[in-house]
Amino acid sequence: MIRNIIKIDEEKCTGCGLCVPSCAEGALQIVNGKAKLVAEVYCDGLGACLGECPEGALTIEQREADAFDEEAVKEMMEADKQPETPQIQSGCCPGTALRNLVRESDAPATEAVVRDTESLLGHWPVQLMLIPPAATFLKGADIVICADCVPFAAPDFHRRYLNDKAVLLGCPKLDDLAFYRKKLAAVFREASPKSITVLRMEVPCCGGIVGAAIEARDLVCPDMLINVDIIGIRGEINSTQY
Repeated sequence: MIRNIIKIDEEKCTGCGLCVPSCAEGALQIVNGKAKLVAEVYCDGLGACLGECPEGALTIEQREADAFDEEAVKEMMEADKQPETPQIQSGCCPGTALRNLVRESDAPATEAVVRDTESLLGHWPVQLMLIPPAATFLKGADIVICADCVPFAAPDFHRRYLNDKAVLLGCPKLDDLAFYRKKLAAVFREASPKSITVLRMEVPCCGGIVGAAIEARDLVCPDMLINVDIIGIRGEINSTQY
């Protein structure tokens, strides 16, 4: 049928991910650093996402497309609400065993201590793909969702972001953002976190991790604010909230 449907200018798209949570039907995702229309049947053509794109990469065009299918949207949303467990065989690698890490010293985590002698990492593993949503160290925690390049650029990373926090590490460019969205929704549902912070690099392809966290939050705990720190490659930090 001929109808209105979203059009994405990939040359303008920076992959920031801001359009993704504004699409209530879940028709948009960040794939390989660019916004993509998941399927024509998910797009209602109303253009709720248009105003969220800072680059003007989204427009509405009229063309031949599959009809909008509200039932298909509902089925997708229900599927997204189901926890998904990464396919890793239990016990296949001793290095993936869950561990709470207790610092040897009870002294305050001063800048000097962190810089010279002590890690503030509170648990193992740290990879989002490896941590089960029901991990005890996530319960009621201040959760930090961190793009994996951030620790190399952020100054005082341990003192600033790890002290008494639970960290989930991943790469929004190389990993599956659809999996991230489902996994984070399961984590938020099981953990009921005290707070959520997302750390991303300033490069455009890193924006997908923010979009995945916002989508997961909107499914599980829509009233919770997400704090986002954008780290420059020279270490500068800009903060915002969603």
